[in-house]
Amino acid sequence: MTLMLGHPNVDPNYVDDCDRTILWNASWNGNAGVVKLLLESGDADPNHPDPTGQTPLLCAAVEGHEEMVNLFLERGDVDPDRPDVDGRTPLVWAAIGGHEGVVNLLLERGDVDPDRLDVNGRTPLGWAAVGGHEGVARLLLQQNSVCCNKPDEQGRTPLLHAAERGHEGVVKLLMERKDGGAGNPDKEGETPLHGAVRSGHERVAKLLMEGGDIDPNCPNNNGLTPLLLAVGLGKEGVVKTLLQWKDIDPNCPEIEGRTPLMMAAAGGEEGIVKTLLGHENIHPNCLDNKGRDPVHWAAAYGHEGVVRLLLEHGEADPDYPDNENRTPLWCAAERGHEAVVKLLLERGGIDPNRADVNGITPSASAAAEGHEGVVFLEGEDSGLERHDGDELNGNNGGSLDRVFCITPGPAITGVSLSILFLMVCGAFIIFRSGPLLETIYIPPIPSLANTCSSRSSFLTSSCARLR
Repeated sequence: MTLMLGHPNVDPNYVDDCDRTILWNASWNGNAGVVKLLLESGDADPNHPDPTGQTPLLCAAVEGHEEMVNLFLERGDVDPDRPDVDGRTPLVWAAIGGHEGVVNLLLERGDVDPDRLDVNGRTPLGWAAVGGHEGVARLLLQQNSVCCNKPDEQGRTPLLHAAERGHEGVVKLLMERKDGGAGNPDKEGETPLHGAVRSGHERVAKLLMEGGDIDPNCPNNNGLTPLLLAVGLGKEGVVKTLLQWKDIDPNCPEIEGRTPLMMAAAGGEEGIVKTLLGHENIHPNCLDNKGRDPVHWAAAYGHEGVVRLLLEHGEADPDYPDNENRTPLWCAAERGHEAVVKLLLERGGIDPNRADVNGITPSASAAAEGHEGVVFLEGEDSGLERHDGDELNGNNGGSLDRVFCITPGPAITGVSLSILFLMVCGAFIIFRSGPLLETIYIPPIPSLANTCSSRSSFLTSSCARLR
């Protein structure tokens, strides 16, 4: 290389097809000896950038080459704070890479801005927090001009970045500063505690709880508090950690009125439900905006274990109607959750014939959805009368395997629908509403295969004849 540089026809600032000089390439590849020769020749331009704005010094900082960085910084004609096209200076890149030695070399100069923003509005400290580079963060925090809670374009502070990634060391450093921004939310309304919870970092959540001036019940823009978020994500350990906080509200709802217990019930999170029920301030009968309680949610999604836990707690009302007069039994029946239906029917104080605001009973909703098992379960003790096929064959001349009819009651006779039809084990039951409730028995579908092309056409033709 020495011989080449001494030749009169060799241009030390020659650029390749990527517009990168010999010095740039030597710096990028970590060839300290070549870099030294080129700089000592006096002809190589130490500030010539490539198309992305990266100078030879910046390349050395990116790769953490302390010796080369020092070579550049010893010169008086090198700009140590020159950014690339993304606004990232050598210090920013050194912080991103966690190159503590390079960061220290740059900070020792008086002409490097330790708090400069890049194109994303993020500072060197912000990048150190993202990467969990505790040593770099410590060096930067020693600079008086560094703002430790400066948010980036998304409003995310260094503490939030460190918390959501579980970087305990950086979190501790930032929490030692009174202006660490422990309660500062980003543009989505999420605080560092939200970030720790979302990623399941229990120890970081505990650090934030112990050392920060934080409102544990502060919701994000979607109305989710850290506790609601933990429950929704099934983070049982984090839930237990949060519930140790004396200021936590275990009943704080989201925008639709759902409490943590409701969300846990809907998700079938038995462990979390148990934990919440054990909290001294829990209210198991809270209602959401539609009048549903935790038992409604557990029943609707078929979580038998959760329903049992709620009922065993003693305060839950298994027959409470929501705003549409639908009970937990109604919700379970409509979705065909046989185990939950059986559990609720076995419990005293349940009205199995309670109709909703449209006059539809639990058995009617189950049959309409084709949940035969649920209808049979309810038929045992819910006002459904069972008849053998032999008793009814004379009524229509057909062959009836199994037929059920619902005993008329106030909720049924008040139905405003013209016709309500149900299917049970291949046999159809059609009710006509009015002053008298008339029950018409139709043979099972298989015996009509020759006359009906499909169930839907059969129902259409049958209903037409009844009008």
